[in-house]
Amino acid sequence: MASEPEKEGHHPLHIDIQDNRVAPREEDSAASPGMRNSKGWDGKLRVPKSALLANPEAMSDSDYSDEDHVLRADEIRADEDLLDSESSESEEITCTHSRIQSIPDLRLARFKNIVRLCLRQNSIQEIEGLDHLAGTLKDLDLYDNLISHMRGMDELKNITSLDLSFNKIKHIKNITHMTDLKDLFLVANKISKINGLDSLERLSTLELGSNRIRELRNLDNLACLEELWVAKNKIMDLTGLAALKKLRLLSIQSNRIRDLSPLKDVPQLEELYISHNALESLEGIEGNVNLKILDISNNHVSRVAGLENLTKLEELWASYNKIDDFSEVERTLKDKQGLTTVYFEGNPLQLRGPALYRNKVRLALPQIRQIDASKSTL
Repeated sequence: MASEPEKEGHHPLHIDIQDNRVAPREEDSAASPGMRNSKGWDGKLRVPKSALLANPEAMSDSDYSDEDHVLRADEIRADEDLLDSESSESEEITCTHSRIQSIPDLRLARFKNIVRLCLRQNSIQEIEGLDHLAGTLKDLDLYDNLISHMRGMDELKNITSLDLSFNKIKHIKNITHMTDLKDLFLVANKISKINGLDSLERLSTLELGSNRIRELRNLDNLACLEELWVAKNKIMDLTGLAALKKLRLLSIQSNRIRDLSPLKDVPQLEELYISHNALESLEGIEGNVNLKILDISNNHVSRVAGLENLTKLEELWASYNKIDDFSEVERTLKDKQGLTTVYFEGNPLQLRGPALYRNKVRLALPQIRQIDASKSTL
């Protein structure tokens, strides 16, 4: 890495080591027992007496300067060099895992047609230097950076997709002007409350997984929301979904849900992922007749009662529960001709007779094409 130019009055001092492998003295070895690497080095730099000054003038002449050892300014690469090969007419700029720290240093104003900007996996701390892109930019991806605040985007009114996942954000704010926003990704931040979304009436996908959210609140204005992803939070109940009349997919794995009855407010739901919660029964799901995919894995469910009306069911993931009764499974699921995939691994009905389990499922549910992770052979 290039060093900074020397400050006035500060001159480099260079030392030539004639022997670069100096054995540690016995007294040094005894001073720090146990703190050594695999080659026996204890982390201390020892300069032998034979070391010579390459520029002894620096010791007595305050005006001395050794220009031969100073890195030229034009040799220091800046972030802006990363985009030198990009056409000024580019509509998409992607620069990932490049140690970028400053967006302004990229001099993005030279690109007049940017529609998508992706700066994933860098070291950006502030969102800035984007005002010149306001007229064209629609997709901004700053996934996996060091951003703590949602600011610096006031001029970005045409954004339709914003990804700030894997950052350090605590509050959702300063995006009320993004009324065209359709996809918002804030996964793996430090968000504890859902707010600041009231004006985003066109929002279709909202991803808030791996945060610190406890309640599904302030979603009432999201009339167009189709997908809500809130896995790995601290949510205890499903209230707060009633206004989401277009909600098609709900992913709420790894939370603390016990009661499914609030799902009556979203009868149009087609996909429900609710594994790793605290469910003991499927009571309350009877009205969700449009469900096609249901994942209840890793709960405490002992019966499949409640699925009788789900005639459109195509996939049932129920591994690692307490389901024990094969006859009930057959009664409840046999008439569902669209059901092609079931997962019952880790339940008593599988553990009790693993050798016969797959055959019993095939006999009970002849329409099944996949049992657990393996395809069913007829």
